[in-house]
Formats: sequence, C-alpha cells, structure tokens
Amino acid sequence: MSNPTPQSAPPSRALRWGVAGSVVVMIAAGGLFYYASQLAATKRQVNHNEIAVTIHAHACEPNALTVPAGRASFRIINRSDRAVEWEILDGVLVVEERENIAPGLSQVINANLQPGDYAITCGLLSNPRGTLHVTPTAESDAQAKAKPSMVAFIGPLSEFRVYLSGQGGALVKAAAALQQAIDAGDLAQAQALYAPAREAYQRLAPAAQRLAELDNAINARADYFEKREQDPAFSGFHRLEYSLFQQRSLDGLAPVAQRLVADVTTLKQQLLAQSLPPEQLVSIVVRNLNSLADVRAVSGEEERYSHIDLNGFAANLQVARKVIDLMRPLLTKSAADLLPHIDSALNAFDAELNGLKVDNHYARYDSVTDDQRKQIADKAKALAAALDGIDPALGLSGLQ
Repeated sequence: MSNPTPQSAPPSRALRWGVAGSVVVMIAAGGLFYYASQLAATKRQVNHNEIAVTIHAHACEPNALTVPAGRASFRIINRSDRAVEWEILDGVLVVEERENIAPGLSQVINANLQPGDYAITCGLLSNPRGTLHVTPTAESDAQAKAKPSMVAFIGPLSEFRVYLSGQGGALVKAAAALQQAIDAGDLAQAQALYAPAREAYQRLAPAAQRLAELDNAINARADYFEKREQDPAFSGFHRLEYSLFQQRSLDGLAPVAQRLVADVTTLKQQLLAQSLPPEQLVSIVVRNLNSLADVRAVSGEEERYSHIDLNGFAANLQVARKVIDLMRPLLTKSAADLLPHIDSALNAFDAELNGLKVDNHYARYDSVTDDQRKQIADKAKALAAALDGIDPALGLSGLQ
C-alpha cells in the first residue's frame, strides 16, 4: 500500500511572528528613509538661499560672486588640508570674516551688504583674491534715505577716536620695548615684555581687525602661510611668540621686531585716518567677541606658544566696556531697558575671567580645563548677543 503524500506542517507561531516582525521592520525602515529624505529636503529648502563657496588648497570656487544688497548668507566649505579663513573686504577694511574653518567642514557667514564692489580673501594669505559685486535693491535705496541723524553719535565716535589714539600710542611703546630687549639679546626680558605688548594690541583688536593687510602682518597665525612657521612671510607677534616661547631663541628676531614696530606705528596712523561709521562702533566689538567665543576660547590657538590667552581676552573685554560706556548716554535715553541685560553679561564675563587668576595674574591657558574654556566662550557669546541689540534700538540696524 502506498504511503500517503505527506502534508506540510503548519508554520509555527514563532515563525509567523518572525515574518510579521520582518514586515514591521521593513515598513519602519521605509518610514525612516522617507522621514530622512523629507528632513534633508526641508534642510535644503531652509538653506536654499546660501551661496556655497569652496576653498581648495590654492583657490576658491567660485572666486567671483554677484549678490543683491541686503542680508546674504555664504556657506564656506573647506576642501583644503588645514584650517582657513574667508573674508569680505571693502578696500582695506574687513566687512565680515570667518576664522578657523576646519578641513572638511563648513561654516556660514551672514553679512548685511551695501551696494558696491568688494574683494574676498580665500584661505592662505598667498592665495588670489576674488570679487564680490553687490547690486542695489529698492530696499537698500530706501534704507539709505531713512538713515538716522548722525549728530547724536558725534560724541561717542570722537571719544572712541581719542581711545584709539591713546591705546595706539601704548601699543607702539610696548612693541618698541620688546624690540629693545630682543636687540639687547635678553631672552628673559623679551619673554616678559611679550604679554604687555599683546595686551596693548588686543585693546585695539576690534578696530585693528578692520584693516586686513596690517592685521595680517601684525597678528596672523602660522596656519595662514604655505610653510607655516617656516614661511618667510610669517611675521608679527606670533612669529616673535614662536621663537621666544617655542624655540626659546632670539636668532633672526631683530628684523621681525623692527618690522612689528613699524607696522604698529602705521596701524595707529591708519586707525585715526579711517572713519568709523556709527553703525560699526558696536558691531566691531560684537564680531571680536564672537571670534573669541567661537574660535579662540575653545581652541587656545591664538597664543599657542606662550599660553597668555586670558590676558588677551581681558583686554578684549576692556574694549567692550569702553564702547558700552560711550553708548550708555544714548541707551539711557532711547533703550534704557537694554542696559541691565548688557551690564549683567559684561559683569558675568568679567567675573569668569577674574576667577582664573592665580596670585593676581591670569593662569596659563594650557592649565584651563575644557569646561572652563566653554564657560568663557558662553560668557563671551552672551555679551556679544546683548550688545547686538544696541544698533536696532538706536535705529542703526541694516546700515552695516
């Protein structure tokens, strides 16, 4: 008798659940893929107005741009092998910049641009500059006509000019003393005089950083030169700092120190020769504080050989305090509600820095913890945000 054909066993409950689970996973994966696609599309839509500029080793792409007047966003993509900066220049003056864009990453620069022709720098200081053409719009024409009376700002701007003159003189004197120590072959004295000279510069930094060529000669770090510390064009404070604290040598420093004195003397002259519009008096301080928060406080790269970063931060704070005091009478009349917020942020930043003093001197920055560095950055960013409210309150927003 033939055996009956065997019947397939019904699937087990575990198998049925396994199949059902696979279906659920596939549906969930599809949903996640759809969500991710939609999120990416949304992100692209949000950023569709950004103008992409890619920095390569020796050029930018594109290197010629045309945009309408008003607010513009530039996404700077670093495809080179080192941290770089990108700047918008109006003649010799820096309009907007972004420092320390890491290799393989990108950062966004937001600029409020008036009609005209600008230059753009691209990574290394030896790289060719590009062009940025800004066309007028109905809105930019209307803003130009609606510009507030400048009479009220004559006093603060005049007093800031006096401040620049005094601090410029102090910088020239400090740099000359540093040069004399180097010329005398006194390494210990030169090391001791480096900090006061740097502090004098940092009290001018927000204004000095508007002058691109001079600021690069005086203050550029080794990263922005083809051969870094060994590049013949590397000069200024950080060239001296490298030899004084890293190499602990005065060899070849005499001409570098001599040029520094000549450059800071020219800087003082140029700061007094260049007019500073009222809408830039606060914005240059805001830019400096944001640079401190975004780059210098976290990385410690500004004074990487001497580690006197805290001295520079305190000097930057002194400039901010000076500008706040100059604007205080105008704010008292027109925007008194801003002052408590500004003073609170100012005092918080001051207290943060003072808490890092040892025997009444600022600690070396290589002894400052990551958490303390973050606190410094947060306090600087908070002060920048508080100051950012001044121009709109005084009718100066949109004029930069």
